[in-house]
Amino acid sequence: MITEYFKIGNNILQNQEYFRRAGEIIRSGGLVAFPTETVYGLGANALDSDAAKKIYEAKGRPSDNPLIIHIAKVEDADKYCYTNDLYHILAQKFMPGPLTVILPKRDCIPYTVTGGLDTVAVRLPADQNARALIEAAGVPIAAPSANRSGKPSPTTAKHVLEDMNGRIDMIIDGGESDIGLESTIVKPEDGYLNLLRPGGITLEMLEEISPVKIDKAITQKLNKNERPLAPGMKYRHYAPDTKVVLIDSDLNSFIKFITEQSKNRNIAVIVSNTDAEELKKTNAAVLTYGDDDATEAHNLFARLREVDERKCEIAYARLPEKSGIGLAVYNRIIKAAGYEVIKLS
Repeated sequence: MITEYFKIGNNILQNQEYFRRAGEIIRSGGLVAFPTETVYGLGANALDSDAAKKIYEAKGRPSDNPLIIHIAKVEDADKYCYTNDLYHILAQKFMPGPLTVILPKRDCIPYTVTGGLDTVAVRLPADQNARALIEAAGVPIAAPSANRSGKPSPTTAKHVLEDMNGRIDMIIDGGESDIGLESTIVKPEDGYLNLLRPGGITLEMLEEISPVKIDKAITQKLNKNERPLAPGMKYRHYAPDTKVVLIDSDLNSFIKFITEQSKNRNIAVIVSNTDAEELKKTNAAVLTYGDDDATEAHNLFARLREVDERKCEIAYARLPEKSGIGLAVYNRIIKAAGYEVIKLS
């Protein structure tokens, strides 16, 4: 398969032609990678069971791992699922934006999209290019992240090309993703929200709307016989080919540990800009992702991909804090590490 590639620019008429072409591909059962404010998505017609199967095939994704359907307007959700008061409260506060809500599905959404569940995950992206594509397609777009299953999610079209060139019909290059982590996923329950995946809409923001329960899958590994209720809950995710290990320690202990580990090994460390100065004195490859939680979230997946580019034997990172968007960073990197954490006394 030859993958078409289009870079969105300032020429509105030219962009419209790209979206028209992409919309045709979606309607005809093809696959289009497109930008959103979170990460790049791999889109197919959410009403087409066979098109959804192509997503799983292109990604190498387990078929019980649900997809998210992307809509162009808040009210469109009622066409594809049964909404409730809490959905509309969340929509008024956070949509368009990096929030996905799980609701009972209507019959028009095939089980291949929902991973066999009677619920469907619904999102209205804030990215104008994403919404332009949905409107051009004229159907809801089922889309996980546009990477090979288990790899770090793509935050640039270059990342998508690395994983999907020759496997999908089209890539739309809309520049770098703003947030850099996938959307927050919640499931309204009786009297509370079940937080299934943290993201740009933080726990603290959700608690202003409703009581929130943090699902165990955010910080713990699901058992083999447990069915994931949302994307990214169960399987190996966000991981480079290089082994990633988290270190639970203070900075001084971490520096001593890395100094020793890097003496005769090709290792990498992923750290804040502030911590990098001390670690540059070691023999490790030092990869930095900023000094605040939002910048760390934005750069995390790019740094994980860079570890592979440097062909390191192993990568170490300190365990992040769990407040604000830091909870989302914690969730992604602990999965990338396969839940392997070394605690230093």
